[in-house]
Amino acid sequence: MAAPLDLDQLNTFIAIADTGSFTRAAEEVHRTQSAVSMQMRRLEERIGKPLFEKDGRTNRLTEEGERLLLYARQLLRLNRETLAAFDDASLEGHIRIGMPDDYAERFLPEIMARFSRSNPRVELSVLCEPTPNLVHHVRNGNLDIALLTDDDVSEVVRREPLLWVGSTNHSTHEREILPMAFGRPTCSWRRAACEALSEINREYRVLFTSFSATVITAAVLSGVAVSVLPECALRPGMRVLGEHEGFPPLPDCRIGILRGRTSQTEVAEALARHITESLDNITVPLATEEAEGFDFATLSHRMRRGKRLRPSQVLPGW
Repeated sequence: MAAPLDLDQLNTFIAIADTGSFTRAAEEVHRTQSAVSMQMRRLEERIGKPLFEKDGRTNRLTEEGERLLLYARQLLRLNRETLAAFDDASLEGHIRIGMPDDYAERFLPEIMARFSRSNPRVELSVLCEPTPNLVHHVRNGNLDIALLTDDDVSEVVRREPLLWVGSTNHSTHEREILPMAFGRPTCSWRRAACEALSEINREYRVLFTSFSATVITAAVLSGVAVSVLPECALRPGMRVLGEHEGFPPLPDCRIGILRGRTSQTEVAEALARHITESLDNITVPLATEEAEGFDFATLSHRMRRGKRLRPSQVLPGW
């Protein structure tokens, strides 16, 4: 029977991947650089593959290293969750988190599952509102933490391309005056889309305005409007529109964490860590025909290396 992987080695491996340096990783794990190097030699021997390659002065992960990193993070997370489940001194309290409903639909199940397993004695209150409202709530002490579209004061934890989307079954994007469905005027995605359309002199008319992701999704899927959404908000029946159809590139969507002042500091930090880990663990589904034959690790690896949906790629379901 093969010997199990050493969690301490995996922890050091993750530190090197995150810092890009054996020296900085050694400081993080409180070991000497020679001890860290020895750990990685043993880990490479155990895996039977090279995990690092030199890139100037930094150590870059090989393809095998990228694959191992995904599993290493999962193993360390599971280890923490297991210990927490048997810890009589585990965290207790009440924490308030907010996020827009389009993020909640995609990210909240993973966040809640991981956090509740590790912290079964913590009550979680969730508020779903647009980013400007969430910023206001955090600053006024009504929320302890929020996951929101980055407003330049938050800690960015995920980046996704912002995409033009229409319906698979309709040609709404070909209309002379483009019908659009947007969030409220304060929405950064709306501003980016309007600026892009103005720059190419494309006529458009805003038909639907709502901060509800359900409303925007319904407008797109019914074929009455085009909208802009991050990859995480794509749904079956949506079509990604690209430059060859007359739609210019849009800036990336930056998703961040905004922390408030709270007496539940330990709980808030634990939740922030689970949010970051959960978003790192979530991949955007590729089209069915492209995803066939790939396991979770391969799909995650491809997304981490910048794999994006091609324009006009149809998402029939996942």
